[in-house]
Amino acid sequence: MSNSEIANALLQACQRRGIMLATAESCTGGMIIAALTDIAGSSTVVDRGFITYSNEAKTEMLGVSAVMLDAHGAVSRETAIEMAAGALARSHAGLTLAVTGIAGPGGGSAEKPVGLVWFGIAVRGRPAVAERQLFADKGRDFIRRETVRHALELGLRALGEDQLGVVAP
Repeated sequence: MSNSEIANALLQACQRRGIMLATAESCTGGMIIAALTDIAGSSTVVDRGFITYSNEAKTEMLGVSAVMLDAHGAVSRETAIEMAAGALARSHAGLTLAVTGIAGPGGGSAEKPVGLVWFGIAVRGRPAVAERQLFADKGRDFIRRETVRHALELGLRALGEDQLGVVAP
């Protein structure tokens, strides 16, 4: 499935549940919210997108702890969880998707290589969770597109649906 098909399935899943959706994006710079809002009628489900590329933006817009950022860095499980939880607290959404990672070509290290992305998912009434992915270093565009795809898929899974929008067994 294409990213637009997955985005459409996620919008439909949110619509069926009567919930809004928000994103908190760093390494994708708004590509997830763009994939969702490219679809006509998305305004019935999409609440807002937070583009928080800098640590200051993460702190100011989402309430991510500066102390935690200093301790763990922007690309970490802790940051992804705080981004997702912050987006949920600062929106009308019932589901938030957050991403923070290293898209390259530079900026990687042995501990945090290019292609490392942390995903945060928050559903109202549940604790926020995080997932780590290490995408192949096939260029910035590849990593960002795969990050969008994975975030949309995680949104469907968080709602208990597969990529086709069918309730999972």
